[in-house]
Amino acid sequence: MREVKENTLYKHFKGDIVKVLHIAYDSETLEKMVVYEHNNKIWVRSYEMFTSLVDKEKYPDVLAKYRFTEV
Repeated sequence: MREVKENTLYKHFKGDIVKVLHIAYDSETLEKMVVYEHNNKIWVRSYEMFTSLVDKEKYPDVLAKYRFTEV
């Protein structure tokens, strides 16, 4: 699995830039999560989804390999 770094900027495959603030864990499931800031809001996404490949069936014209790429 790819490593996500705290206090680092990442580019979403659709073009937006986000800042990863922390790596956290769900208190019930212990699932690893990424806490990030986008458009002055705080968001959380599973680590697995954050590091996943772009769905080429859903987005066939996207050139990016990963959902988020370190800037």
